[in-house]
Amino acid sequence: MHSNPILPGFNPDPTIVSTPDGYYVVTSSFEYLPGLPVYHSQDLQSWELIGHVATREEQVHVANVPTPGGVWAPTLRYRDGVFYLIVSVFLGGRGCVVFTATDPAGPWSDGTVIDAVDGIDPDLAWDDDGTAYVTFARHPEAIQQVRVELGTGTALEKPRPLWSGSGLYAPEGPHLYRRGDWWYLLVAEGGTDRGHAVTVTRSRRPDGPFEPAPHNPILTAAGTGSPIQNTGHADLVELPDGGTAMVLLGVRPVGLTQAFSPLGRETFLTPVDWVDGWPHPSMPVLGGVPPEQAQYDFTGGAGLDGAAWIGVRRTPADFTTPTARGLVISGDGSALDAPRPAFLGQRQRHLGIQFRAVLDVSSGTGGIAVRNAEDNWFGIEATRNGGGGVTITARAVVAGFDRTWEATLPHGDVELAILTEPPSRDFRAGAVGGDRLRLVARAAAPDALSEGHTDEVRLTELDGRHWAFETAKAFTGRVFGAFAVEGEIVLRRLEYCGKD
Repeated sequence: MHSNPILPGFNPDPTIVSTPDGYYVVTSSFEYLPGLPVYHSQDLQSWELIGHVATREEQVHVANVPTPGGVWAPTLRYRDGVFYLIVSVFLGGRGCVVFTATDPAGPWSDGTVIDAVDGIDPDLAWDDDGTAYVTFARHPEAIQQVRVELGTGTALEKPRPLWSGSGLYAPEGPHLYRRGDWWYLLVAEGGTDRGHAVTVTRSRRPDGPFEPAPHNPILTAAGTGSPIQNTGHADLVELPDGGTAMVLLGVRPVGLTQAFSPLGRETFLTPVDWVDGWPHPSMPVLGGVPPEQAQYDFTGGAGLDGAAWIGVRRTPADFTTPTARGLVISGDGSALDAPRPAFLGQRQRHLGIQFRAVLDVSSGTGGIAVRNAEDNWFGIEATRNGGGGVTITARAVVAGFDRTWEATLPHGDVELAILTEPPSRDFRAGAVGGDRLRLVARAAAPDALSEGHTDEVRLTELDGRHWAFETAKAFTGRVFGAFAVEGEIVLRRLEYCGKD
């Protein structure tokens, strides 16, 4: 397990299946569309984003869900050549929905709603005669279970309590498995912060009664100095060699105090041993994320190739248009504090990044930003002013506090950049805070991202603790991208360089 996290950046609540074609993982997406990203691997180490389950807003109904609502905690399963994805779309979304596909890259079905599942984190399992069991969380009650006819979404009984957990806070994220003569119920407890933990119980029947493992919690980072914290919300997968692996979420806090996690909850992988009929997972080992340099040239009519682009409560196709000049992002007056901004984003995947974009703002107002939520983001906005130049405004927004810094550049294309780096490990140099964020701007070179940085205007430098998982409380993580507020801006080029 030489690379951990296996899915860096905002990828919480992982669920995994093994198939003849390799392994597939899906993670939570909350208010972003397309939603429910699908990743594929042949070896559990090299992962490729191949598509999304929810490619249309109608599949999930997240247009009006508040933060942190939306698409929570899926379960992916594979049975008789069909992929099943069950998920709850919470706080005003579509509720519990089951999607199916024969190709996990899509297209997926429109989805069938299961009205009887009135909680979160649904799981799907079948007994020997093909009866489908949906197991789910319903705070503050015990884990619940109901038998369902999947084709229609009809419940075959009333939901019943299954297990109240090991005694930790908030039992949730259940997954039910058949292994030999036992049914194992894996559960997340302790909340999704530093107390997060994995617990397990087992029964001879899928509907109980259940007996808890004597070594619960079977995995937690609580009270440790592990570089991976908040470990929990796990799913198990059997390996071809007879072994077992676990995917789970965790965060990578920075600094000596381990207080702030810039990227939010990521997906990790760890081996599992079986002793006396009980799973014993190892704590995941931090393996580092390979450096990455991605460049996108949108001139010449290039569109949004690849699956990584996402929007807030609407798909990028709703507000972007490929043209010979570059990718046009059309604003409708909605700024980044609005529920549905014209924001074209990707997950931030590294602790240290250089994110640069060249923009034409002659016909509109827009820029670049890193977003956690409507009330938690920072970025740079550009607009043509009446004096023939371009006004550049850096903005930092935290829970209603909004601070700005301004500069003026000559008329023409602008190059805006956000640079982040982990904090020093020296207390005297700010190790008690978060990562360091620099917002800079300059006039753009005619044909490419500029070489050298001597002409940059540094707009501000920020302490990243204010834009971390622990402070934003959005359940997601940092998403970087370009946006338009008014009129049309043209995104000519974008570059992402990341390293840990």
